[in-house]
Amino acid sequence: MAFTQRHLLGLEGVPADEITAILDTAASFKEISERDIKKVPTLRGKTVINLFYEVSTRTRTSFEIAAKRLSADTINISASASSTCKGETLADTARNLEAMRPDAIVVRHPSSGACHLLARHLSCPILNAGDGCHEHPTQALLDLLTIRGHLGRIAGLTVAIVGDILHSRVARSNLHALRTLGATVRLVGPPTLVPPELRALGAELHTRLDEGVRDADVIMMLRIQRERQGANFFPTLDEYAQYFCLTEEAVRLAKPQVIILHPGPLNRGLEIASAVADGPYSVIMDQVTNGVAVRMALLYLLIARSKAEDALEPEALAEPSRRRTGGRG
Repeated sequence: MAFTQRHLLGLEGVPADEITAILDTAASFKEISERDIKKVPTLRGKTVINLFYEVSTRTRTSFEIAAKRLSADTINISASASSTCKGETLADTARNLEAMRPDAIVVRHPSSGACHLLARHLSCPILNAGDGCHEHPTQALLDLLTIRGHLGRIAGLTVAIVGDILHSRVARSNLHALRTLGATVRLVGPPTLVPPELRALGAELHTRLDEGVRDADVIMMLRIQRERQGANFFPTLDEYAQYFCLTEEAVRLAKPQVIILHPGPLNRGLEIASAVADGPYSVIMDQVTNGVAVRMALLYLLIARSKAEDALEPEALAEPSRRRTGGRG
């Protein structure tokens, strides 16, 4: 299986074999996190910059741990500590960082398309850690790894994604990847938060929780993103919880082996009942664990591929080398 991406900007249009290559590589890296000494020399001497213009706990920490477990040096930069506060543009900030010769830049930004902009200006690999309401590809990949680990496959499964679909980059990345790998995707939420144009991407749209989760193999709950909502999309939070909070009663409508996912942070009692979040069907903590393995895999694949390309003549790039496509356990 080939991995040919120079950057990871999103999962729209990424072929199934390349998504599978990432998941297989991530699965091979999971063992490292179980060791007594959780470090391998795979990226020794490489530098990864985490450039975050939005607050983050899981994603930022996960990328930092992933880089350090591969022995890469990491630099963390937040918007409040960058020259953005002095009026510098995102592109100028990134150009200055690239001039210091990092091997990859991980970017989270509130504007959709920010990572695509940087990829047009910079030569080092760009990893999208979430851009506006566009995509969050590494979250979707860790979700896929979690689903595959618990249910053994992606193809043929029915996945219900419930909540604030309109503002969710997680929903969009998962929709692209799940459909590419052969799953049925249901998008569930109030009519104001489920964009009808997503039906054109192969999604089923539902405005009732019971219909959306019935006989589902996977239920993925989403956070209500009040910080992105410029208008009122439902009357009150209490009313939203009444109709769309995932309770034990709603879970019983799904398949007996259903698994429950949530990208975090949790709003208990609003999106998901505590009894469900902490119950036997919840795999939320497995998602967090798998996030480190997925980000290790991507750093390895992108940095190793980038360096291999730099060492090759242009005519040799037509045929990827075996060294650039394999995983490392």
